[in-house]
Amino acid sequence: MRIRALLLLTITSVGSTLPARAQTSTSGGVASTAARSDTLPLSLADAVRRADQLGEEVRIARANESTTGAQVTIARSAALPQLRINASENRTVASARGQAVGSVFNQPYTYSAALNAQQTLFSGGRVVNGLRAARAAQNSSSATVAETRSEVNLATQTAYLNALFTARAVQIQQQSYDLATAQLRQAEQFEKAGRFSHYDVLRARVQVANIEPQLLQAEEDAQLALLELRRLTNIPASRPIVLTTVVDSAVIRAALANVDTVTGATNRPSVRAAEENARARQLGVSVARAALLPTVTFNLNSGYGAFPVNGDIFPPGRGVLEQVTCPPGSAAGRICTQQNGGWFSDRSFGFTVSWPIFDGLATKGNIDLAGAQARVAQAQAAQTRETAFNDVARARADLTRAQAQFAAQRENVTEANEAYQLANLRYSRGLATQLEVSDAQFALVTAELNAARATSDIYIAIATLAQAQGRPLPLF
Repeated sequence: MRIRALLLLTITSVGSTLPARAQTSTSGGVASTAARSDTLPLSLADAVRRADQLGEEVRIARANESTTGAQVTIARSAALPQLRINASENRTVASARGQAVGSVFNQPYTYSAALNAQQTLFSGGRVVNGLRAARAAQNSSSATVAETRSEVNLATQTAYLNALFTARAVQIQQQSYDLATAQLRQAEQFEKAGRFSHYDVLRARVQVANIEPQLLQAEEDAQLALLELRRLTNIPASRPIVLTTVVDSAVIRAALANVDTVTGATNRPSVRAAEENARARQLGVSVARAALLPTVTFNLNSGYGAFPVNGDIFPPGRGVLEQVTCPPGSAAGRICTQQNGGWFSDRSFGFTVSWPIFDGLATKGNIDLAGAQARVAQAQAAQTRETAFNDVARARADLTRAQAQFAAQRENVTEANEAYQLANLRYSRGLATQLEVSDAQFALVTAELNAARATSDIYIAIATLAQAQGRPLPLF
C-alpha cells in the first residue's frame, strides 16, 4: 500500500536516530518530491516568523494600530495653532455702494492676501481629554497587536505540531499495514506447508483490510493539517515543503525546565487592551461634558489688500496714499487723497468666546452616549480579566494532564513493543494464534499513536500556558 501523494514533507519520528534535541535538519529522510529546487525547508521558527510577517490577522491588527495613531495626530492638532493663507481676486461688475456713496467703493478689481492664525485658549478640557483618549486608544491597539501576534504564534505552533503528529501517524499506520501484509504472506506460506488452517489466512486478510481505512484516514488528516499550516504561513499549495524541526523527549524536557506556573494573567496583552479601551471611553465622557463650557479662541489676521484704479487689472506694487487737489466747491481745510491701487497692509486680532446656551439636548445625548460606552468598556475589561484568569487556570490543568500522559506513554510504548515482539515470535513458531498477534499489534499501534499525541500535546500545553500568561512563547 503506497502513501498516496502524501505530504511532500519529511518527518523524523520521536524515536528516530537524529540527536535527541530540537534541530533543523537538511539531511534526514527526504521524500522523493523534496529534491525539487523549489522545495521550502520549514522549521518551527520559520513558520512562526512567516505567520507573523505575512499573516492577514497580524496585518489587520497593525492597520488598526496605524488608524489609532492617526487619531492621536488629529486630536493633537486641536491643541496646536491653526495657520491658513487666504488669497482672493474679485471682479466687480456693478457696485451698489459705489453708485450710492462714491467712486471710492467702485473699484472693478479687488485683491486680498492674508495669513490667518487661530489658537484655542480654553475648551473646557475637550482638547486635553481628547488627546488623552486618543493615546489610550492607541495603547489599546498596540496591546491588541501584541495579543494577535501571540494568538497567531500559538495557532502556528499548534498547526506545525499537528502536522508533525499526523505525519507520524501515517508512518505508524503504514508500518502497521506493512506488518499485517507480511503476516498475511507468512500465513499463506504456512497454510501451504500445512501448519496453518485456512481460517488463520482469512483472519490475516481481515486484519489487512481493517488497517487500510485507518491508513487512508491518517493520510487525509495529514493533508488537512498541512493545508492549515500553509494557510497560516501563506505558503502556496503548489509549493512543496519539508518540515525540519524535530520535537522529541529532549525538547520537551528543555521546555518543561522553563515553564512558569506562578505568573498570572496580569501581563496578558488582551487585558491591557481592554483596560486602555475602558480608559479611553471614560475620557470620552469628559470630552462630551466639555461642550457645556465656553470656548475661548484667539484670532490673528495679517495680510494685504489692493484696489487697482484707472482701469488697471493688476496692482502696480506697494500701496501709496497721496494728497491731491480737492474738487472745486470742497469745504475749506478738507484734505483729499488718492491711492495708487497698490498693496496696503491689513492686520487685526481679537478674542472669541462661544458658549452654547441650548443645542436641542444634543450635548446631553452625547454625554449619555459616552457614559453608556464607558460602562460597556469597563464591563468588557472586567470580563476580559476573568477570561484571562480562567485561561491561565485551564492551561495549568492541561499542562499537568499532558505531563502525566507524556510520562505514562513513554513507558507504555516500550512495553507494547516488547509484547508485540514476543507475540510475533510465538506466532512464527506456531505457539500463538493470529488473534494474539493482531491484539499485540493493535496495542503497539495505539501506544505509538498515544505517545506521539502526548509529545505534541505537552508542547502545545506549554505554549498555551505561556500565551495565557502573556509571556513570550517558547521556540525550541
